[in-house]
Amino acid sequence: MKAEKLFLELEQLLEQNGYQTRKERGGFVGSDCLVEGDKLVIVNKNKPIESQLKTLATVLAQIPLEGIFVKPVIRKELQKLWDQLQLTSNIQEKWGDLE
Repeated sequence: MKAEKLFLELEQLLEQNGYQTRKERGGFVGSDCLVEGDKLVIVNKNKPIESQLKTLATVLAQIPLEGIFVKPVIRKELQKLWDQLQLTSNIQEKWGDLE
């Protein structure tokens, strides 16, 4: 799957969980935050798409995805990102196996 398409799919998952995604320029990595009650994920548009995907995956790792339909291909890509970020064991402890 192309990185840009995966970004859109992960962005949609975040939206289903009440997050807005914003791409901004600056000297930051990217993360989630709360601004005036709105849940935001700020992504650094100067970073490569792979870094942007990891930012979204890190935030999604904090959200319980059980009960939310995640396309199998997206689930697989998300799992790869979590493995790269070494988040898998924490996620499985919190939310169970996604498969």
